[in-house]
Amino acid sequence: MDLERLRKYAKLIANVGIAVKPKDEVWINAELDQPEFVRMVVEECYNAGASEVKVFWSDDKTTRLKLKNEKISTLGKLKSFELDKYKYMAKKMPSILHIISEDPDAFKGLNQKKIAKSRAKIYPKIRKYRDQIDGKYKWCIAAVPGKDWAKKVFPKLDEDTAVEKLWEAILTTSRVDENDAIENWNKHNATLISNREKLEKLRLVSLEYKSKNGTDFKVGLNPNMKWGAGIEETPAKGAFNPNIPTEEVFSTPIAGKAEGTLVASLPLSYQGELITDFTITFENGKVSKVTAKKNQKLLETMVKMDEGASMLGEVALVPFSSPINKTGILFYNTLFDENAVCHCALGIGFPELLPGGLEMSPEEIKKAGVNHSMIHVDFMIGTADLSIVGVSEDGRRTQIFKDGEWAI
Repeated sequence: MDLERLRKYAKLIANVGIAVKPKDEVWINAELDQPEFVRMVVEECYNAGASEVKVFWSDDKTTRLKLKNEKISTLGKLKSFELDKYKYMAKKMPSILHIISEDPDAFKGLNQKKIAKSRAKIYPKIRKYRDQIDGKYKWCIAAVPGKDWAKKVFPKLDEDTAVEKLWEAILTTSRVDENDAIENWNKHNATLISNREKLEKLRLVSLEYKSKNGTDFKVGLNPNMKWGAGIEETPAKGAFNPNIPTEEVFSTPIAGKAEGTLVASLPLSYQGELITDFTITFENGKVSKVTAKKNQKLLETMVKMDEGASMLGEVALVPFSSPINKTGILFYNTLFDENAVCHCALGIGFPELLPGGLEMSPEEIKKAGVNHSMIHVDFMIGTADLSIVGVSEDGRRTQIFKDGEWAI
């Protein structure tokens, strides 16, 4: 891959994604696949004025050995030094960058119930720290190709060619081309924000989804809830772009107000395994039934992780003609696949989208209708014929999406 283009990508991540400002402390979580590029990002963070950059390396294969061999009592234990990390985050609010490259099949065949139980043991110990930092720090997720991931996406290609082709797909969908990548993103953010503002003016109380594949669904919205798109703001740390790439305009629905069936239009990569050809049915706001051609039990386990795992925390609107969908590539990675088409997410919502939400207690946030859970799992529902109608608080009906595209 052209080093000049990679440098543009690194600058984009540092200056627009995590939006480093002078004296920022930056944490980078990265896997071992592209260390040279990670170093490039570290350099760009320092160039942007970061006072300190820490890199935390991980490895799918090592993690798999841990999950396979350790007991729940060990996996579910949080050591004092690990807890200190969360305490530090809550106090100092470092900017956190995730450079992902994981293998979609990394944990295939492992005991998923064991993994779920161990996560359920840890979550109560870290929840209060997560509540303290949510919406108050800068973060970004960006991607680089790992060899196993590239071979999953392009199984007929040799390893080196697959990695190169995945690099090209990542850079193209991230708007890193021969032009100024940062300026590309400024223009893209302006379009996203325009659509966000149109939705907020409608003061919607519900969305109604229909498509020929069987999706027939209605979800309740708080008309005071803001919509997110592209740039996000923190009270003290400034603006940032949490996802590179991104095509979504999203909001948090009212927890417990959802009826009908959503049919997935793309597979879901969850816990290192793929869930395919699945449906999720809601009654009285909660998941009442799930079906899946592959890994139905894993899907059933996911929606029972805790009380909030069976309710929605996000609705996101993405045109079917998005650059990611136009590639024709199934990335087996939520960062890309969720930005290919419209999606929803089970689990925790976004209290920062609720006016005054960041100053509210967890109890007040829950009372306002924002879901809470230890999970946030996006699944894709967009199709070429998807219709979404919005209902405003005055009863007015507006066609939001028609034939999978923006209609407002």
